[in-house]
Amino acid sequence: MVSRRAVALGALVSVLFGGTFVATKAGLAHFPPLLFVALRYDVAAVVLLTYTVVTRSRSDLLPRTRGDLAGILATGVVVLGLTNALLFVGQADATSAVGAILFSLNPILTPVFAALLLADERLSARGWAGLAVGLIGVALVVDPDPAMFASGGTGKLLLFGGAITGALGSVLVRRSAGGLDSTVRTAWGLPVGAALCHALSLGTGESVTAVQWGLPALLALGYVGIFAGAVAYVAYFGLLDTVGATHANLVFYVVPAVSTLGGWALLGETLSPLAGVGFLVVFAGFAIIGSESFSVDFSRLLGGPGPGRAETD
Repeated sequence: MVSRRAVALGALVSVLFGGTFVATKAGLAHFPPLLFVALRYDVAAVVLLTYTVVTRSRSDLLPRTRGDLAGILATGVVVLGLTNALLFVGQADATSAVGAILFSLNPILTPVFAALLLADERLSARGWAGLAVGLIGVALVVDPDPAMFASGGTGKLLLFGGAITGALGSVLVRRSAGGLDSTVRTAWGLPVGAALCHALSLGTGESVTAVQWGLPALLALGYVGIFAGAVAYVAYFGLLDTVGATHANLVFYVVPAVSTLGGWALLGETLSPLAGVGFLVVFAGFAIIGSESFSVDFSRLLGGPGPGRAETD
């Protein structure tokens, strides 16, 4: 059952993550991409670690089991580090709208990894049909012809890779079954993600001297670090623990609408008709995957029993 709290968390995550693609596109004019990710997590880690130290007891802060450590590593290395490294580098060659649309493949891929790694989240025949429809939609967005590699094609492929690692990471976090509170786990994961991205930045030859500091750079970094970093990830991982990886990642279907509107309003971006059609097809894939479970969940959310359910269920 999807609770009101879960719906509220999902709405918050959708809006904040949708703004990430706009802020990322704006910030890439001032930061090298991997360094931008690393600085984002530096800011988010300071904010969230301060918050957790103030609001949690020492016993609540310390990882105690292998599951706790596995959850921290899955959060920091896969969901935060690898996923956002691919996202930020790929975003340099794609609009914020296209970036968000490609990343919206995340909910289509999540059930595949969940079916392989989680005993309680299996993909039904309807789910596989939704997956196929979603992949067709992504193909329309990416437009995979030889010319794509001369026109942002590499960036699109990196964004696609980010969707894959994001989906896999969310399932690995769920599989870890650690006992840490999601906020504490995120607070531990952020410095892990920051360290990985700093290492990738140094390894690719990026330099702090390339940063063009100024108000636009500070605003972009502040948004992705605090609002789309500390706040959004606390909400996202809380949602993940509450409803599971498959349903939590459905929020990424709303993200493109937010990023498209933001890119149009703030960056003057446009969206090609083919990409728009592709997103509608991807959304159809979501509808196929989610319709069966949500037809029950939302009826309960509105106060009544699900179809075919007794009042005592």
